[in-house]
Amino acid sequence: MRRLRSVKIVATLGPASNTYEMIRALYEAGADVFRLNMSHGTQDDIAERHAMIRQVEKDLDTTIGILADLQGPKLRVGVFANDEEELEEGASFRFDLADEPGTKSRVTLPHPEIFAALEEGAHLLVNDGKIRLKVDRCGTDFADCTVIAGGTISDRKGVNVPDVVLPLAALSDKDRDDLQFVCGLGVDWVALSFVQRAKDVWEAQELIDGRAAVLSKIEKPAGVRHFDEILDASDGIMVARGDLGVELPVQNVPPIQKRLIRRCRAAAKPVIVATQMLESMIESPMPTRAEVSDVATAIYEGSDAIMLSAESAAGDYPVEAVTTMNNVAIEVESDPTYTEIIEASRTAKRQTVADGIVAAAREIAETTDIKAICCYTSSGTTAYLTARERPRVPIIAMTSSLNTARRLALTWGTECVITEELERFKQAVVNAARAARTGGYADENNQILVTAGLPFNTPGTTNILRVAPCDESLIYNTDPE
Repeated sequence: MRRLRSVKIVATLGPASNTYEMIRALYEAGADVFRLNMSHGTQDDIAERHAMIRQVEKDLDTTIGILADLQGPKLRVGVFANDEEELEEGASFRFDLADEPGTKSRVTLPHPEIFAALEEGAHLLVNDGKIRLKVDRCGTDFADCTVIAGGTISDRKGVNVPDVVLPLAALSDKDRDDLQFVCGLGVDWVALSFVQRAKDVWEAQELIDGRAAVLSKIEKPAGVRHFDEILDASDGIMVARGDLGVELPVQNVPPIQKRLIRRCRAAAKPVIVATQMLESMIESPMPTRAEVSDVATAIYEGSDAIMLSAESAAGDYPVEAVTTMNNVAIEVESDPTYTEIIEASRTAKRQTVADGIVAAAREIAETTDIKAICCYTSSGTTAYLTARERPRVPIIAMTSSLNTARRLALTWGTECVITEELERFKQAVVNAARAARTGGYADENNQILVTAGLPFNTPGTTNILRVAPCDESLIYNTDPE
């Protein structure tokens, strides 16, 4: 199904989208990738959703990406004797390791690693940042704090520690178990939560062992500080604005989002913008004007994908939410200002032959009547490089690898076509012309660009650029073997 936009849409599955019919409706409305949230549901639930996605993929004869999002380490307070307490601004409050019900003056924080990392002056945030406390004094088993912003604290509320890098492994025992499970299912991407440093990514990469691509979620200040090394270790990035907006002043998030998107694009790695994009559509069939503007901003900035969370997983209007995103994307990308912004933000990076080939393809496509760029790719790298250029014409990624095609479902402007392994360049051109015609990108009177590498089926060998007719008779009469 040809999309009329380049940015991709990620839809999270959950109780509101837990049937074959709904998953198919979400895909037909515009979802390109489905997210399986490992924080909710059992492994049996996840396996059932995975199977339904693959059935939709088979029935519609398409390729659909699947992203498994690991829960990550969750930090929570203990329980209270009265279930909840009201903390007042200026009051004193203690966190400790005592195995006793909490009171108005203290509660258990069963995470010694937090106390090991805390320093005086650090902040602790409870319940998504609604309650803020400043550490006055701390030790290996306690932290005495002053309440900066009060509110109701209750059993097992989440805790954020924005000021320090916590000595926590990015993968909990649950994550390790879930990781092996989803890799066994055959997901295409695995998202790591609360990544703080490149070491967190390396650990996951070793366990995954090439079975899926790794996407790092940037949702902590440490992740922002160490972003370049995290990006280098990762296959893709998610700008997860939920926790990021809790642990940092909210006004810091938009410029961080813009910087991270540009760095990802320069590195030719997919980037998703996520969290609260159409939050009101959980309960309303219509978004707010501010939400539409937020979605549009992420598209104008050049993100590869935009994501729905609770809107499609647990909301009352999942299909409407995907349709809204799709419509906003089509409208934004038809705006001449969008093209101006995207081209003005293009980063020149010419380090390899492949870089030069894809840059030349984009320049030729923009100065002549070329209908599509057909790039042959084994690992997906050539498609990522082509997408980095943000050409004005569609990108058709030709690959013999189903896994590569599914992973590329997350990449800007890329339509994937499965092709047989090839040995002759002439047949590659013929197959590309057929794909362009079949997909409705061109007819027999048009021309396309074909990029490939010889020898075929060898990653990293892109070294050929050919302007080709879509008329097969012309190809056979003019193309070399």
